[in-house]
Amino acid sequence: MKPELRKRVSLRNPTHFLAFGFGSGLAPKMPGTFGTIAAIPLMLVASTYASLTTYIAVTAVICILGIWICGKTAQDMRVHDDSSIVWDEVAGMFITMIAIDISLLSVVIGFALFRLFDIAKPWPISLVDKKWHGGTGIMVDDILAGLASLAVMHALAYLQVF
Repeated sequence: MKPELRKRVSLRNPTHFLAFGFGSGLAPKMPGTFGTIAAIPLMLVASTYASLTTYIAVTAVICILGIWICGKTAQDMRVHDDSSIVWDEVAGMFITMIAIDISLLSVVIGFALFRLFDIAKPWPISLVDKKWHGGTGIMVDDILAGLASLAVMHALAYLQVF
């Protein structure tokens, strides 16, 4: 993150702390990847201890609150979507793993698929990324990447890949 942007935010601010993925988004290289990695322990706890209905509800809350969290942090930073804002990656990883049996292989594949869709941004993800702004724009492209990853994960589960 550029020094002038760093002066506008603080990890002591709960909104910024969440937007930066508990600090993982401040990694100097590949902050989105580190944000996705930071989501994995939370996703594992939620998928292990919550019912499917509760897991989906938690995921929905992460997505809905993420619109405000990411939008407010971007506004505070005075930028559209700084790469250090990674709460959208947390949401995308949670979506990717909805109703997937958790194993080391499924988590690794889910992680790789989500990062692939998030980075490559195939249509319509790329369209949303270019046209939508604010917190909604920050979140929706990763929500779509998560849904695309989820579809592939369920196809792989059907084929008994994991």
